[in-house]
Amino acid sequence: MATAEPPQPWEQVDLLSLMAAPAPETPAASQSAEPVVAEPASEPEPEPVPAAAPHPTAALGQPLPQRLLILDTETTGLDPQRDRCIELGAVLFDLPRRSVLSQLSLLLPCDQNAAQAVNGIDPVITQQPQPWQQGLQWFEALLASADLVVAHNAAFDRQWFGIAPLPSIHKPWLCTMDDIRWPEERNLRANPSVRDLALAYSVPVWAAHRALTDCIYLAQVFERCDDLEQLVQQGLEPRRLYRARLSYEERHRAREAGFRWNEPVSGAWSRRLSEREAALLPFPVVPVDGEQQRRSA
Repeated sequence: MATAEPPQPWEQVDLLSLMAAPAPETPAASQSAEPVVAEPASEPEPEPVPAAAPHPTAALGQPLPQRLLILDTETTGLDPQRDRCIELGAVLFDLPRRSVLSQLSLLLPCDQNAAQAVNGIDPVITQQPQPWQQGLQWFEALLASADLVVAHNAAFDRQWFGIAPLPSIHKPWLCTMDDIRWPEERNLRANPSVRDLALAYSVPVWAAHRALTDCIYLAQVFERCDDLEQLVQQGLEPRRLYRARLSYEERHRAREAGFRWNEPVSGAWSRRLSEREAALLPFPVVPVDGEQQRRSA
């Protein structure tokens, strides 16, 4: 089957990857809030965040990151205290030029993998001789050259770094699942999966649950984002935990906006938001107090 044009050197040959993504539209201003039934409270509630018109990208007092290190991990389980990271993938991405500069993938030795049915990594393969120590040194060199670390569901990935043999990371993180608000015309959920995000940008999905594969998907999505600078800048805005003030009958509105029930705040729909994002919501929210935020951290 012939292709229309040669793909970028690092992309998979697929006709879908050659299609230009539609130009993003400017997100609509905040919607009108529907009547809200205030939930009963036994103690005074903080005043809801008032609605406000959207404003331009917030100035963070720092230059926009130029080099992004997109990373992903595969692990033997969900608990860093009992499980371990067995695969590391990374892509060094140049934001202004929308280009991959370097990439890395390596397996780390393990004796058993309880998550083999999910990630397909046979422990026997991880024990084959290969220079994984030198691979980690190369990863640290890529990390040193990056301004920002990017991951999908970064809260999961970042907890494995600083546990041997992975190095600690002392650079800012950006989560493409929780921190970036993808354009409405892409018809994505508030917390999209890597697969759904890739398909929304016409990136072919040809494998799943391997570290470098997910990094490549994110890099290809970034290539197709005309408004990537704005998405990254807004994604780096300071965030705090907010709780939705909705009646039981309206709980679907919180779920559709990416709020999670009982996590991290017990008995509430909550989500981390910037002040700008909180003001744009079509329903009232209140900040979670400092003690609750510490308990949920």
